[in-house]
Amino acid sequence: MSMIKNNREIVNNSSNDLNVEARKAALLLLESAVSAVDPRKLLRNRVKLHKNTLKIDDLQLNLEDYHKIIVIGGGKASGAMAESLEEILGPRIDAGLINIPEGSIHQLKGHTIELNEAGHPIPTEQGRRGANRIFDLLKTVDESTLVIFLISGGGSALLPLPPQGITLDEKRKVTNLLLKCGATINEINVVRKHVSRIKGGRLAVASYPATLLCLILSDVIGDPLSSIASGPTVPDPSTYSDAIQVLKRYGIWEETPQAIRLFLEEGLKGSHEESPKPGDPRFAKVQNIVLGNNAVALEAAAKQAKEMGFNPLLLSSYVSGEARHVGTVFASIARELMVRDRPVSKPAVILAGGETTVTVTGTGRGGRNGELALNASFGLEGLEGVALASAGTDGIDGVSDSAGAIVDGLTIARAKDMGLNPLDFLRNNDSHNFFTQLKDLIYTGPTGTNVNDVLIVVGLGKSKARQRVDVK
Repeated sequence: MSMIKNNREIVNNSSNDLNVEARKAALLLLESAVSAVDPRKLLRNRVKLHKNTLKIDDLQLNLEDYHKIIVIGGGKASGAMAESLEEILGPRIDAGLINIPEGSIHQLKGHTIELNEAGHPIPTEQGRRGANRIFDLLKTVDESTLVIFLISGGGSALLPLPPQGITLDEKRKVTNLLLKCGATINEINVVRKHVSRIKGGRLAVASYPATLLCLILSDVIGDPLSSIASGPTVPDPSTYSDAIQVLKRYGIWEETPQAIRLFLEEGLKGSHEESPKPGDPRFAKVQNIVLGNNAVALEAAAKQAKEMGFNPLLLSSYVSGEARHVGTVFASIARELMVRDRPVSKPAVILAGGETTVTVTGTGRGGRNGELALNASFGLEGLEGVALASAGTDGIDGVSDSAGAIVDGLTIARAKDMGLNPLDFLRNNDSHNFFTQLKDLIYTGPTGTNVNDVLIVVGLGKSKARQRVDVK
């Protein structure tokens, strides 16, 4: 059964047979990418228990050295990670608490590890209570405790614990400002780390002197540990000054709640302790291991594309920038492929991933993948046998309930036939409503994983016979 709930509908939205085949292939490859980073699969493949020894790659921990094992965490994939970890460790786990996204608990099963639903991308009171209870668990640890911390994309919002003097509402407001101003995830996390008791290495400090094993599913380009979920278990190289500069750089300093501005300015003067820095001895008992990332998803899709008879080209897992500009670039690459048979020969699949941004100036609804696809559709106009799909591996695109969208060379023509002006939707940041009317949104629902976004371009050769792609 297809992971994409409306697979048949969006495949058949194009009247051109070659476009239909290109759409089928793009969606099948998207499913391959997401399946490869299923948290349960990643944990089962990498985390092994042999008698009393827990093995993860070259790391080996003798569980007889620990009198207590606690499992904590947060993120879009953390619930599924906890489920698999319980299957591996069973009754060896003494206690645990994981903050997971609202509405996802019915997909998971837990016993010893409690699952607490919380809000994302805007922090909620449920998230704050869960984070506070995690800190209560950490107050019970000693040198003979093993703390296993499960973290994935979404962990920043799902584990909100503002310092004294800052309310959750104030933290929500600054988060919302940062999400809309066009700041990168790294910049957003610099601010988050300096208005938190848990981020920027502070969780590792709270876990000391226990042994801390952090298992990570990365949603940040290049896997910088200090940025994934705002780096709760690693030293933080950023400062209060950096946080202030981010807010000023994007012109939102004056809109930032006064309590947060005051806190950051006091931190700059030394009134609040800085986040722990590299060389801090409290990180000596911390192990951070990345189990999966965007590259894993793209490599799986490239392998699948080759098996389907395509020439795959994995272009980059470091894609960033304004979503609409990235859409323009990839439409240009797709046109080069179809017209000049390069940078790879047809039939071909070009793969890329990362995380773009949207500077919101309109009042519409949508996300970065929808905006990318909408702008790409202009560059694809008139081409035959090509499709471009852009989607979030978590199944959520910004404030949309879709994962993203798919376009081809007839998208613009179909929109105009319906009396729609694509430029109006783009100017209003309204990709969701545009693709709703074209019925080209990709719906998966929450996937339980999160390793950034995946962008897939499929180009077929007109004269070359293609094996049909079956959609189940």
